[in-house]
Order: sequence, then structure tokens, then C-alpha cells
Amino acid sequence: MTDLPRKEPLLRVGLREKAARVEVELRGGPFLDGRGGKWEGKLVLLAHQGGFRAEDPGGGELRRGKEWILSPSDPDRGSFLVADLPIGIGFHWEQGRDQVFRGELEVRTHPEGGLLLVNRIPLEDYLESVLSSEMNPASPFEFLLAHAVTSRSWIWAQLEKRGRPQPPPSRPGLTWRDRSDHELFDVCADDHCQRYQGIPSEGREAAARAVRLTRGLFLVSPWGRVCDARFSKACGGWTELFSTAWGDDEEPCLESVRCWTGPGGPPPAGEEEVRAWILGNPPAFCADPPEEVRRAILPDFDLSTRDFYRWRVEYSRKELEALLEEKGGIRPGRLLDLLPLERGPSGRISVLKVVGSEGSFPLGKELEIRRVLSPTHLYSSAFVVERPGPDRFVLHGAGWGHGVGLCQVGAAVMAWKGWSHEKILSHYFPGARLERLY
Repeated sequence: MTDLPRKEPLLRVGLREKAARVEVELRGGPFLDGRGGKWEGKLVLLAHQGGFRAEDPGGGELRRGKEWILSPSDPDRGSFLVADLPIGIGFHWEQGRDQVFRGELEVRTHPEGGLLLVNRIPLEDYLESVLSSEMNPASPFEFLLAHAVTSRSWIWAQLEKRGRPQPPPSRPGLTWRDRSDHELFDVCADDHCQRYQGIPSEGREAAARAVRLTRGLFLVSPWGRVCDARFSKACGGWTELFSTAWGDDEEPCLESVRCWTGPGGPPPAGEEEVRAWILGNPPAFCADPPEEVRRAILPDFDLSTRDFYRWRVEYSRKELEALLEEKGGIRPGRLLDLLPLERGPSGRISVLKVVGSEGSFPLGKELEIRRVLSPTHLYSSAFVVERPGPDRFVLHGAGWGHGVGLCQVGAAVMAWKGWSHEKILSHYFPGARLERLY
């Protein structure tokens, strides 16, 4: 893999892993299997004797084997539906939805059992779906342009890193999830990577036009590499550093920047300043946009999340003790306190000390803290703890997601206020240049 792309790559997107049963429907003409077979209509795919078995809806066997690649005979018309595909896995918006995809369908056995479904699709076609899945394609068009460049840069950076060993955590108790989680395909279809929820039912033309106008356009660092251009839903006022959420080495182009313009000092430093920052309601582009803007920029399943800029959750001591044991394998005895040891500039905690009667335990990094301290996930790890009683813990927090790179809500509001995509990208990725590479 070269450092800079010179032609559009073909992606392998993981749709389902270790599934026992999947219903699909081949649409828009027959799909070809490379062996003279033509397939269309509804199929039921089953894990069967270390391989797969394909049946018609009535249960009649159609095919069995270890691998099956189905290609649309007419790529412009052909598509396939996957029924009840999970989205938002592990998060508070998790649900199943029927989703329709373009490109090829790859069916194979998963090494750990069950089925693996992969969608093989060119990068630019993939991006049309990402734009419509991550945010509402009715968003201001300059935002769609900015997001297309960001998403294109991110996926190439992940491809370019394939085969490089991921450094281990720098200390016991810390973990993070990144590209090494996906060794069987290039990228997953869910929030762990980029939301990829198939052909949009609405707004497809806007997304397609944004991808077409930015085709081959990437963010490139001063060192001549494509930027690992991360993004999250709402930074909470300041964007975060790469090292707070993932490896200890920083990535070019991913500085911490404020999500507003005008007067203001440096990010909060020290626990007193962080507490005042989080408990306050400072101005920011991502700070509770007007309802008309919220409905224009957020997908329907995100609209129910109202308090992402500043939020609050409350637990009993026993509830937290149960979460720590069940999700983190931590048995603190009687939980005494949750103490931040290290924070990034946005206030997000990268290392948390769990203090109990049976000892102290480190917990991190950012996503692991969010995962362990919630039945689903906390909105972010930018929080301070209030103790209204010996057996009550109140977490007051800021932002939604890891906060690194582009703030999606902030960038959409900037576009709504008239910012160009070039200006939005230069704000969130300082030092990066735009370069059309194919």
C-alpha cells in the first residue's frame, strides 16, 4: 500500500459477523456467482456444518459451501437487501433495520463460527451511503462536502495502516478498539468505524452530488500522508487528541481546537476548571442547535438524543459496582470513588481510577470508560462526579463521542451559518491541505 492513493480502491465492508441466520433479497436483475449460476429474489442463509447453506423462503436447499460471491449483472440497477441488520451495536440507539446495498455480496464462514457477510464496493459509492447514514443528507450542502472529504481521508488512512502492528497499551488496565479489531475485512458498517447503512431512502442525490464534487479529494498532512481524519457527533466545546482515545502517539492534523470563534482562552486545565467548564453552558457551534437545524442535520434515530452537549446520569453505588464487575471485570468491593487521573484538553478522561474497599483499579481509555460505566455507553468520558450521598454517584458530562477531529454537529451548524467546506475543514484539521489524488 502506497502512502497516497492514485486510484479509487475497492472496499470490503463487513455487514454481519458470526450470524446463525440471515435473510437477503437480490434485486434489480440476476446476480452472478462466477460459475454460471444466476440468482435473484429472496434467500435464507444459514450457518451449516462449518459452512453455509442457502435456502429459498420455503426451505428448499439452493446452495451450500464455504464461500459464495454474488455480483449484480447490472451494477447500476442491482442491489441486495439484508433484513434486520443491527445498527448502533452496544449504544443507546441500537436497533435492527432492513438495509439495501449496492455492489457485490460475499458470503463465507466466520473463523469463530457462523456466517460472515461482506459487501464489496468502490470507495466513492461507499461514501454516498456514509454521508446519508452518519448525518441527515438534508444537512447544509457545504457540510456534506466537508464530511465526504473527512470520511474519504479516514478510510484511506485505515487501509494504509493495514499490516502495521498496533502498539500495546502503555500500562495495565487500559484498552482501546481500533483498526486491529477488523482483520477479516477493511471496515465495519457500524459506529465503531463509520455508519454505513446502505442506499438512502431519502436525500440520495445530495449525498451523491457531494461525493461526486469531491471525488478523490483528501486531507493531506504537512508530511505528505493522508490524514487519519476522525470525527464524532459533538465535541462538547473542544475537540480531543488522538492519544486520549487510542494509541499514545499523536496523529498529524488531529489537534485540539475550540468549537467556536471569537473570544476565549485555552482549554480548561485542572479539575476545578474542568468542573466549571462542564457544569457551565459555554457557547459552541455544537451547543444545542435550534430545533429546525437539529431536524435538518440529525438522522431520525439520533433525534431522540436531546442532551448531548451537556448531560447527566445518576447511579446508586450498587448499580456502579455491578457494571464494573459485569462489563469491566473489576471487583472494587464497596465502591468509594471515581477519580480522573488523566484528561485530554476537551475534559475527556483517558485514565480513571476506580477506588474501592478492595483496592484501586485503573480504567481506560476513553471508550472503555464509557462502555464500563453504562448499560450501553456514556455519551462521552468528559464528566465530573458529584456525590449527593455516600451511595449515590451523579455524572455530569459534555459532548457525544470521542471528540477527535471533526465535530459533526458543530460542522453542520457552521455550514448552516454560511461557512464553506474548505473553511470548516481547515478549522477542525489545522495544518492539513486539500489535495485531489485521483
